[in-house]
Amino acid sequence: MRLRVILTTSDDGGYTATVPSLPGCISEGDTREEVLRNIQEAIELYLEPIDDDLDFGDKAEVLELAL
Repeated sequence: MRLRVILTTSDDGGYTATVPSLPGCISEGDTREEVLRNIQEAIELYLEPIDDDLDFGDKAEVLELAL
């Protein structure tokens, strides 16, 4: 999977990383290397399946789409 990550420099130093295709997926780091490690971890956690995600009720239909 390939995701676009936007790096911006912070006024106080360091970096902020956001992932536009994953709303709310954001991380910070003091160095470029640190922020890239942190955003990778944030992406993995964001995409980690949660058992509650499939609890929509008896009439729900679960589908998987390939993009």
